[in-house]
Amino acid sequence: MSLRIIELFGYSSADSSESAQSHRSKFRCPFLHDRCTKTLNDGIISGVCTVKQVNSSPIICCPVRLYAADYKMLLDIATDCFGPGVRLVAGSATLSEVSDGKAVAVFGKRWGRELHLPQRGGVGSYFVDWVLAHLAGDGTLKEFVAVEVQTIDTTGNYRDERQAHMDGVGFVGNSTAGINWENVSKRILPQLIYKGHVLRREKLCSKGLFFVCPTPIYERIVRRLGGELLDYMPQPGALTFRHYDLGPDLGQGEIRDLVFRGQRTTTVDQVAHALSSPSNLPAAGVYQQAIEMAIGS
Repeated sequence: MSLRIIELFGYSSADSSESAQSHRSKFRCPFLHDRCTKTLNDGIISGVCTVKQVNSSPIICCPVRLYAADYKMLLDIATDCFGPGVRLVAGSATLSEVSDGKAVAVFGKRWGRELHLPQRGGVGSYFVDWVLAHLAGDGTLKEFVAVEVQTIDTTGNYRDERQAHMDGVGFVGNSTAGINWENVSKRILPQLIYKGHVLRREKLCSKGLFFVCPTPIYERIVRRLGGELLDYMPQPGALTFRHYDLGPDLGQGEIRDLVFRGQRTTTVDQVAHALSSPSNLPAAGVYQQAIEMAIGS
């Protein structure tokens, strides 16, 4: 099923305002306040933030879109985990910047310093997108939480539609792009389980792993796991799903808000069991039916 581009360089693809056109001409991302980092296969800057299938809701396809309002999503998680009044500082912050005990050092892209974890023989991956480290007044580590961010991957090609919007003309035809839902079960869930187990062994990771994604991905995960996950409080080995959608279209020259839709905490064990459980199987005989239909045709 083909897609339509909903947001391009932060603005509605139908937005012809001066601000929207300026961001497109400069390939500028309004969430990074810098040049867009998302590229097509040949290196051309994409600028596509959000897409939409026919008869479905918009779905964010660029992780940076989730960093709207100056990474408010990270601050909200830090507040949930470490209490009200905390503030985010770069991982390279000096002692004078953290002396009040309210500082949460952020380790991730564009925050001054990324963590360098030891190699593991080229097998597996336990790097996470973000680490939020709550620091004591003397700069020592009190506790930390890890955050993984994932949006939807697309297949095919929406190059012609993108170019039409860049040129300010209406797009006619259909793109070949689609949504890669298979990544949810093939890649995303196994990685969350693995990284969750790694973090469970960290004595200062007392709230577990947070997974931030668009609401349609969360809903697909719940369906894939059979909808029978038990709820837990944040704890070592916990896995918290936190999901977001776009707010309403605000009109020309305006960027849609990022809206928090909900949060649910379970455990890595619950997710692993549900992923491998036979409780979410198709009806018996689906292979036979498919073969007989193929023979009949």
